Amino acid sequence: QVQLVESGGGLVQPGGSLTLSCVASTFNSDFYAIGWFRQAPGARREGVAAISVTDATTYYADSKQGRFTISRDDDKNTVYLQMNNLGPSEPANYTCATTTVRNGYYYRYLWEDDYTTWGQGTQVTVSS
Repeated sequence: QVQLVESGGGLVQPGGSLTLSCVASTFNSDFYAIGWFRQAPGARREGVAAISVTDATTYYADSKQGRFTISRDDDKNTVYLQMNNLGPSEPANYTCATTTVRNGYYYRYLWEDDYTTWGQGTQVTVSS
């Protein structure tokens, strides 16, 4: 089973940027995509973005399109989430996860229910 380790979280000022990393123990055909999710205290977990590890397809939550960029480095088995213009409502625990769903429609890749393997998460704090 793939293992995931996130890093890159920390404190950033409102309007600032941060890049998170998700290192997978392997990129193989056992799963189709890696997604980033976030959960603030007392809130539901929400999908942020996802990327296929087999092709170039990316998926974004509507509110993140244009501010967040997901990418991958196959040589490093790593998926990145670059976040720009972070706002005061965005502090959360950010977690990456894998899904085996293939050929699903776009927003399915932003639903946590289809993700089976999860990392421990990395905390992002937005404060001045």
